[in-house]
Amino acid sequence: MLALDRKLVRDIGLMKGQTVAIALVVAAGVATFVNSQSMLRSLESTRSAFYDRYRFADVFAGAKRAPNSLRDRLGEIPGVAQVETRIVQGVNLDVPGLVEPATAQLVSVPDGREPLLNRLYLREGRRLEAGRDDEVLASEKFVEANHLVIGDALTAVINGRKKDLRLAGVVLSPEYVMQVKPGDLVPDAKHYAVLWMNEEALSRAFDMEGAFNDVSVELMRGASEEEVIFRLDRLLEPYGGRGAYARRDQLSHLLTEGDIEGLKTMGLVAPAIFLGVAAFLLNVVLTRLLSLQREQIAALKAFGYTNRDVGWHYLKFVLLVTLAGSAIGVVGGVFLSRMFTRMIAEVYQYPELLLRVRWDVVALAAGVALMAATLGAFGAVMRAVRLPPAEAMRPEPPASFKATIVERLGLGAWLPNVARMVIRELERKPIKSGFSIFAIALSVAIVVVANCMQDSIDHMLDLQFFQEQRYDLMVTTFEPLSVDLRYALASVPGVRLVEPFRTAPTRFHAGSRSRRVSLMGLERGGELRQIVGSQGEVTRVPPGGLVVSSMLAQILGVGVGDFIEVEALEGERRRLSMPIVATVNDASGLNAYAEFNELNRLLGDGPRANGALVAIDPAASDAIYQDLKDIPAVAGVSIKRNALESFRGTIAKNMLTMRAINLMFSIIIATGVVYNGARIALSERSRELATLRVIGFTRQEISAILLGELGILTLLALPLGLVMGYGMAAFLLWFLQQEVFRFPMTVENSTYGLAASVVLAASIASALLVRNRLDHLDLIAVLKSRE
Repeated sequence: MLALDRKLVRDIGLMKGQTVAIALVVAAGVATFVNSQSMLRSLESTRSAFYDRYRFADVFAGAKRAPNSLRDRLGEIPGVAQVETRIVQGVNLDVPGLVEPATAQLVSVPDGREPLLNRLYLREGRRLEAGRDDEVLASEKFVEANHLVIGDALTAVINGRKKDLRLAGVVLSPEYVMQVKPGDLVPDAKHYAVLWMNEEALSRAFDMEGAFNDVSVELMRGASEEEVIFRLDRLLEPYGGRGAYARRDQLSHLLTEGDIEGLKTMGLVAPAIFLGVAAFLLNVVLTRLLSLQREQIAALKAFGYTNRDVGWHYLKFVLLVTLAGSAIGVVGGVFLSRMFTRMIAEVYQYPELLLRVRWDVVALAAGVALMAATLGAFGAVMRAVRLPPAEAMRPEPPASFKATIVERLGLGAWLPNVARMVIRELERKPIKSGFSIFAIALSVAIVVVANCMQDSIDHMLDLQFFQEQRYDLMVTTFEPLSVDLRYALASVPGVRLVEPFRTAPTRFHAGSRSRRVSLMGLERGGELRQIVGSQGEVTRVPPGGLVVSSMLAQILGVGVGDFIEVEALEGERRRLSMPIVATVNDASGLNAYAEFNELNRLLGDGPRANGALVAIDPAASDAIYQDLKDIPAVAGVSIKRNALESFRGTIAKNMLTMRAINLMFSIIIATGVVYNGARIALSERSRELATLRVIGFTRQEISAILLGELGILTLLALPLGLVMGYGMAAFLLWFLQQEVFRFPMTVENSTYGLAASVVLAASIASALLVRNRLDHLDLIAVLKSRE
């Protein structure tokens, strides 16, 4: 072993606590990177393979009733490779053992053959027998949530008549990777099913013989998506076309894409923060180490070691610590990715998740960590390289010994000697003190960032389910009905309040931009559905205008006061120019609201409603559910309580696990930052403190000098860290803004308290460790002249 290598091993041994702390910080960054990138690539490759193998369509369109003869004309559209027509219809469902009503989407499949597009993966049971009108295939999550087995019967209200449907098989579809009811953003597998039924049986049940109401299209390579959508709309318009849309707007794909985009953001931001802290720590540690080894550097150069040899020696220290942290991080990242994949499997519906250790990800993580550490340490290494031997032989010039501000104010006499020493050390070395304060503040900020996501989710839940949705049930109908629907529902025992609403598919046009949006008509003065912004502000539905999501306004490039053209995609398909009277910074979706009568005027078919918001007496809920199951016109019932429980049981549960892991990483970083600062301070001042002990200071007094500095630095860093944490959290949440979910910027006082407590606890633990070393300080060895 070379002499410099023996010195390196000795240095690491003397600084083992600090090197372990830095290695763990590096490990946190690498683990986060490996975890996020492995999950991201796993999800992308799994989704891509499922889409390709089972031919997920590129474009979708709906209609009221179109003849099968139109299918050939649809296939002749330039750029269309394949067309699949089918029947899709929502029904009310009675599930054995389930008190609440469930909702199902019935989808037709060709009798006796596989669909051309959106094919089905058979997980269990068998496929449908041709000619059977009482068999269905069901989505896997629905079967699992309700503990169903092959052969169980479900009762569906089909076209006003109850019909028993027998479960023949359990399937998965690329169209329903995320099984979310239209209009919702959260999966509720227990109360929402996707059922596939023979086309002939479904067409007879809904009087759709020789007709279809849904189209899926596969595009040729290089085809113009916009052109195909335009031509589809033109052909389907006479048959009640509801507007074609691309795969990117298909609900399941939109939600999975949102998760993937979130992983991309988190996979860059979180590791960047952790590795940035590690680089900063390495810079500080190496800078202080070099200041303590000035004479050694001079001796090495005097004995013939070149600047390159000295620089490489100290750089190897950085590389060894980083490689050790990377090895720990890779193992941890692989473990975390497997754990999170099992969590994801509870939400998504894939035949299998393609998860394996990707060595390119491992290599990239280690490479990024090494690059960050090298950049962080580069300045310190260059200072060692450039230090002339003659200058290095001299001690560093002493700090300025002018009176401190406390002494200039005449207060010095009131302070004990120990306190004056602490203040002098901090004020006379402002750069070192500033770096220490910044490092501790950074650790505070990281704890704030690690917990702010949970605060934002809790705030979003409160906005969505308590301030915005004040109803208990949302009832939808198959077709728009007379507003007398209000009185029919109000007559059900236990119903306290009913407010009708109407939704309609529309397309908003603003210059060259357009967007397909579900426009919701609410009654003026209604109380059961509020339009609530991210800070709880309520916007009322105005007459003669629109209220739209800020995200939608941004996409269309419009603002308050601008007029946009609203094209109805049902009814008489009217077009109206309407002003935007308000935008709302809401938490989810691309929403647009109009006054109830104004929407009916746009649609041109009189005062009608296709849904109602209902407040009920909880004591009468079971009886109300049973009554709603027996009403033929009811297409579906959404129960707010179930949606909230589903959110908490899936997304919120996963986020809670991620919060615990991020908190663990942030505690590691906070401890590493504070402990390193304390150990460096002890290394720098051990000779001074030993001298004080020899001339008569007690252990308690010299401990008070060193630990007093740490305490003051920590207290000064706390408020700065809380402010930095708020800024970093706002930056992260801004990056995570999507069409599906937009997390409101919220940091609770409990998060600030947790961040301060974690760093204070790390400071106390570090202080105890340093105090133990001070108590066992070898005065003779420390006071020897430096060789």
